[in-house]
Amino acid sequence: MTPRQLRPTAALLAAALGSAILAAPAATAASAPSPDAWNGGWLRLAHFSPGTPPVDVYLYPYGGAAAALVLKHVAYGDASPYESVATGEYTVAMRLAGAKSTVPPVISSTVDVVRGRAYTVAGLGPTKALQLQTLPDQLSAPSGEAGVRVIQASLTQPSVSVNVASRDQGDLRFPTSTPYRTVPAGSTTVRVAAGAASTTKTVDLVGRSTHTLVVLSSTDAAPRVVDLIDSAGAAVQPKGGVAAGLGGAAAPAGRSLTDTAGWAAALLAGTAVVLVAARRLRRR
Repeated sequence: MTPRQLRPTAALLAAALGSAILAAPAATAASAPSPDAWNGGWLRLAHFSPGTPPVDVYLYPYGGAAAALVLKHVAYGDASPYESVATGEYTVAMRLAGAKSTVPPVISSTVDVVRGRAYTVAGLGPTKALQLQTLPDQLSAPSGEAGVRVIQASLTQPSVSVNVASRDQGDLRFPTSTPYRTVPAGSTTVRVAAGAASTTKTVDLVGRSTHTLVVLSSTDAAPRVVDLIDSAGAAVQPKGGVAAGLGGAAAPAGRSLTDTAGWAAALLAGTAVVLVAARRLRRR
């Protein structure tokens, strides 16, 4: 093979290999680590404060100056997918969307991640009394049942009654988060009423799965309801949540914040394969 023939062949080989390497993070994001393979925990970041403008959410290892994760333009009602993180303390900080990272945060809080546990860190309450609350997430339920929790985050409908699978979850005032309660698994009707107005939503509750139902402000008389899947069932760890409007992250959603080195090693290994192949082609 002549050098002129070699160049396009090596270029095509490099392009094909590069495409395979770049596709690897997507494959990683599609599957969650199993309990036996992962020694860390999971974090989900959310904005449930009506009236508060969009924010950029930063996740820092406790005491660190460099953010491990940045979520851009998180608006009211948005929740990130779960991010797998190593155990230990972290600081969650919210800045107004577009603000520089050097600007003091609007609010910040710390969270201690324990092995095998999942947490939702959410901005809750009205703008003038905004709080960052850490809510421990349940990852399993009894056989034939599902675990359901409700977050009342509607300010335009400050008092609502919630009924799941014909079981009354009680009258909830803004802002409130209930404990998990078990209901029969299966296709289930969720009814949220604010006075005479009500919203009905059908959700599929897989056996042993857990869900967070978020009640959100609406311009209509009845509130909106969002179903966040905390866990899809027994031995299935968190895979993600509602990702509406999230503008970008320092680490791709669903990827471990600790796997960057492995990805880089794969890229270097791929480069080595390309060089060896090119050398063999040159000899031929």
